Amino acid sequence: MNENELNPQPQLEPQPMERSGETLSRYTAQAFLWMALGLLVTFGVSIVGYVTLLPLYILAINEYALIVLTVLELIVVIVLSAKLHSMPIGAARALFLVYALLNGVVFSTYFFLFELSSMVLAFGAAALYFGVMAAVGYFAKVDFSRIRNLLFGGLIFLVVFGLLSMFIPALAMFDRIVCLAGIAIFMLYTAYDTQKIKAFYYGFQGDDAMLAKASIISALNLYLDFINLFLYLLRFLGKRKN
Repeated sequence: MNENELNPQPQLEPQPMERSGETLSRYTAQAFLWMALGLLVTFGVSIVGYVTLLPLYILAINEYALIVLTVLELIVVIVLSAKLHSMPIGAARALFLVYALLNGVVFSTYFFLFELSSMVLAFGAAALYFGVMAAVGYFAKVDFSRIRNLLFGGLIFLVVFGLLSMFIPALAMFDRIVCLAGIAIFMLYTAYDTQKIKAFYYGFQGDDAMLAKASIISALNLYLDFINLFLYLLRFLGKRKN
């Protein structure tokens, strides 16, 4: 699930100026580097978890353990978003990496469900689509904030469908259509969140501490966009193990 709507939304229009000591391009690169670090932690932990059979041991101890981990992930995101202004930058970075680590444990279960070739294909497709839409968000002269409500509505639809499908098996027949919708939504979210980095950069001019913390929020948004894009592509393209 994407947590974009929990994040601060600076609404100032970008001005033709740059913060002393750091250009917009360097600030954007910083957010993407933290996002990449989070992905490395997640996929590294997931591979270790698969090799060591960690998810199976966790489930053997408590069958609801993965649900608990998912709830903990949500709590970390909420705390990071709600306490951003008062939280030291070190704590913000630590929480982001904790989230990536927890997600890695949950992610390791996908290695038991899908063929490795399918996961590689989905990852490659996600990287390609993410890269294209990030470039669109950064360079295009389109205001993606205009579709923010549409994207949020799509996000709510995906969450509601996911919950209902747990109790109504017949909804599985619509899964591929919903996966296509999810792919489209998170591709657009990628462009929106990339463009929002500019809003943070110009909106927090003169406040270096908030700029640094906002870059972590941007990294978290982009991380969630990539992860969700990967998951919907995996569901759409992936071949499950027998």
